[in-house]
Amino acid sequence: MVFRRLAVLMLACVLALVVVFVARTPQAEAVTAASTDPVALIHASAATELPPPAQDTCQHCHLTGENTALFYPFGRWVIFGVFGAVFAYGGWRLGSKWTTRAPWKPLLARAVGWTEERFHLKEPLGKILSKPVPMFATRWYYCLGGISFALFAILAVTGIMLAFYYQPTPEGAYASIQYIETQVLFGSAVRSIHHWAANGMVVVVIAHMLRVFITGAFKTPRELNWVSGVFLFVMTLAFGLTGYLLPWDQTAFWASTVATEIAGAEPAIGNLALVLLRGGWEVTGVTLSRFFAAHVMVLPVIIVVFMVAHFFMIRRQGIARPL
Repeated sequence: MVFRRLAVLMLACVLALVVVFVARTPQAEAVTAASTDPVALIHASAATELPPPAQDTCQHCHLTGENTALFYPFGRWVIFGVFGAVFAYGGWRLGSKWTTRAPWKPLLARAVGWTEERFHLKEPLGKILSKPVPMFATRWYYCLGGISFALFAILAVTGIMLAFYYQPTPEGAYASIQYIETQVLFGSAVRSIHHWAANGMVVVVIAHMLRVFITGAFKTPRELNWVSGVFLFVMTLAFGLTGYLLPWDQTAFWASTVATEIAGAEPAIGNLALVLLRGGWEVTGVTLSRFFAAHVMVLPVIIVVFMVAHFFMIRRQGIARPL
C-alpha cells in the first residue's frame, strides 16, 4: 500500500512537470491568415525584433554569476521535492530496520553458521576437538609434539613466501638470496624466521622423542606411533639437508658435498645413494635442482601424510600415562 501511494505521488509529480514545461514554453507570434503574401511575410519577420536567447542556467550560474535565481523555476522545486521525499522515505525505512533488526552477529559467527547450515560439521568436529586432556599431559614437556607441529606450520608459511623470489639455478640461486635479504620488504626477517624455526624444529623433535622414550610411551600398543615418530624425525633431518644447499654459497656447497660423501660411504648402496642425491658424481646444478624439488614438493607431502597418521593414532589410543 505504501509503495502504491508513493508511485501515485511520483506520477502526479511527473505530470506536473510536463504541464509546467509546456506552459512555460515561449509561443511564437501568430501570423494572420490574411497575410499570405510572401514579401509581406519577409518584411514582417525582418521588422519583428526577436528576443535574445535565454541563457542556460546550468552553464552560466556558477561561472559568471549572471543568474542568481537558481531555484526560481517551479520545475526545479518539484524535482528536488520528489527526490527529497524519496530520500526521506528511504531514511525512514532504514531507521525502522535498525530499530527492529536482530542483534549484531560477528562475521566469523555468520560464516560458521552458514557453513554449518549446509554441511553440518559441528557434530563430527565436536567429537574430534572436545576430547578431554588428562591433567598429567598439561605439563610443558608433553607439549613438545605440538610445538614441533607449530614450527612446521611456520616453516611452511615462510617457505612459500621465500619460494616466490627464489631461483633454483646455479646462476640465480645466490643472487636471489641476496635480493631477498636486501631488496624484498621484510625479506631478511622472513628468511631468518625460516632458518631459526628449522633449527628449533630439529631440537624440539629430538626432545620430544627423548620424552617419549623416557616415559615409555613407545610400548604396546603404541609401537606404530614410535615408528612413525622416528620416520618424522628422519624427514626433519632430510628437510634440513636439502634446504642447506639452496643458498648455493661456499658453506652450503661444501657442507652438502660432505653430507653426500657420508651417504656414499655406506656399504653396498653407497654409490647408488651418492649418484641419486647428486644427480651425478659431483655437486652441480642438477644437485641443486634435485634438492629444491625434494625440499618443496616431495618431503612436504611425505611428512604431512605421516603427521596425519601419527596424530590419528595418538587420538585413537590416547596419551600414554607416565611411568
